[in-house]
Amino acid sequence: MLVLGVETSCDETGVALLEVTSGASPEDLPRGLIRGQALHSQVDLHRLYGGVVPELASRDHLLRLLPLLEQTLQEAGCRPEEIDRVAVTQGPGLAGALLVGTGFAYGLAAALKRPVMPVHHLEGHLLSPLLGAPGLGFPFVALLVSGGHTQLLEVVDIGEYTLLGETIDDACGEAFDKSAQLLGLGYPGGPEIARLAETGRLGRFPLPRPLLHRQTLDFSFAGLKTAVLTQVKKAGGLSALGAQDRADLAAETQQAIVDVLVAKAMDALSATGHRRLVVAGGVSANKLLRLQLSARAETLGASVYYPPVSLCTDNGVMIAWAGGLRGLRGDPGRAAGVFAVRPRWPLEALGSDAILA
Repeated sequence: MLVLGVETSCDETGVALLEVTSGASPEDLPRGLIRGQALHSQVDLHRLYGGVVPELASRDHLLRLLPLLEQTLQEAGCRPEEIDRVAVTQGPGLAGALLVGTGFAYGLAAALKRPVMPVHHLEGHLLSPLLGAPGLGFPFVALLVSGGHTQLLEVVDIGEYTLLGETIDDACGEAFDKSAQLLGLGYPGGPEIARLAETGRLGRFPLPRPLLHRQTLDFSFAGLKTAVLTQVKKAGGLSALGAQDRADLAAETQQAIVDVLVAKAMDALSATGHRRLVVAGGVSANKLLRLQLSARAETLGASVYYPPVSLCTDNGVMIAWAGGLRGLRGDPGRAAGVFAVRPRWPLEALGSDAILA
């Protein structure tokens, strides 16, 4: 099955062509071969504003989609007529951005007379480590960490998700971005803080680990951002912070976020009894998070699975993969026609036999 994936939920325009096949036996997971992919990041476009501007994001997706499709088909050596299905992110995300990508996908599918596979953006993330990960199967605990989401889920099968905990305010990616702004760093903040933290020392700037010792799997990061602001003010403002001060505060910020994510993920493994943890989303590329999650999981006899770093951010491959997996499960998709997008779409409400409008 040759699946075209289209992703435009926020500030990355992704197109990919994935060949999805069943496993050699019923016990084997399906396989995915990336035939071609193209990705454009809008980081430079939004950096001036310190965050994503929805209207600018939508316009840029409109400009990028057709050239990225042509690039993907050329890399794959395929003609449009060879595409079997068109998978597209239908939510959640920015409404305008979703409309651009979904309209493009439905129009292409109509021209090719192919079915459309509407995909939940977060399902694309949490299933992406299944793409070529030996030893990974259902069930598992998933930790989704990105600029807009921080969630723990129990994943029993494709479409069978139970929410265990989520952030009650800012997502961890937002905490990175906002803390980076307070430290005078660029956007996106996660990579900038991680880079600066490499020369930082822990212990100089005490920061809270919100909800760390509460009997809950929920997260809270808004207070951490406020604490970073307080430390900057105590030092006399950003202009009074020396290079080492900024590195030390960056290191403490990163460690505080990682401490909370690791502790909650381990609690989720203990609560469910599962011994497989999948970590996905943009923040899953953080080296310290990967190192400390894997080390702590080993003490529980658990294994941790991550997508390749190149697939941690939003991309068309994960959308094609999620759509292909549902296709192999018997989902016929939808005929191209009238469509709607879902800017707010709870992942746990997505059933394995759901009819996506």
